Amino acid sequence: MSLSARYPSLAGRSVLITGGATGIGATLVQRFVEQGAKVGFIDIDATAGQALAARLAGTEGTGPHFAAADLTDIPELRTAIASLREFIGPVQVLLNNAANDERHSIESVTPESWDAGIAVNLRHQFFAAQAVTPDMKSAKAGSIVNFGSISWYLKQGGMPAYTTSKAAVQGLTRSLARDLGPYGIRVNTLAPGWVMTDKQLRLRVTEQTREEIARGQCIPEPLMPDHIAAMALFLAADDSAMCTGQDFIVDAGWA
Repeated sequence: MSLSARYPSLAGRSVLITGGATGIGATLVQRFVEQGAKVGFIDIDATAGQALAARLAGTEGTGPHFAAADLTDIPELRTAIASLREFIGPVQVLLNNAANDERHSIESVTPESWDAGIAVNLRHQFFAAQAVTPDMKSAKAGSIVNFGSISWYLKQGGMPAYTTSKAAVQGLTRSLARDLGPYGIRVNTLAPGWVMTDKQLRLRVTEQTREEIARGQCIPEPLMPDHIAAMALFLAADDSAMCTGQDFIVDAGWA
């Protein structure tokens, strides 16, 4: 699909995206660059991140800046944010996109794997928000978008650490929205449905799951990364100025 909406308030706005090298994150990086935003993104996949930054270097507006980091290592995350701030300036928009929906059974979970699941799907969202909050407080404005999932709405099994993390994202959003609202900072959750990324198509999507998706969604068409990016652009722009503490579900009506 082709996004047609143009948000003048995003031109020149500094945007930080986690997990931006592939999948939904890569689409977010591209769409915000196309809006003329100053984009910085973080990912553990250095090869993919550098390739995306190089590919978008000549597109409209300022090309994106990439920092390789393991988001589960909080000092490393903080260092990456600080390095990107040198290029894009004080952060005005944070998109907490990074996650890993690796499947796992109840029986296979250990204390260590549980903590690792929480770290990759939830913990970094708080610490990324903590790191950019001073920028937003100084500006008396900002937008934080925490990425959730409809998986726990649907009572999806087979990955308890993931679904628990994604349910907790909404609690994080609501608490941050209350604490940061007096400073003009908005915090919302964007919960995607089953998005047809390259990873999902390669590892998860079969004819059987396609039928399941079509039955579950009210609109039986593939949900694409651009559909998610369209909502993220709106939540980052001034057009959503009075939207905070809310859950925005983009899933073709499944949940």
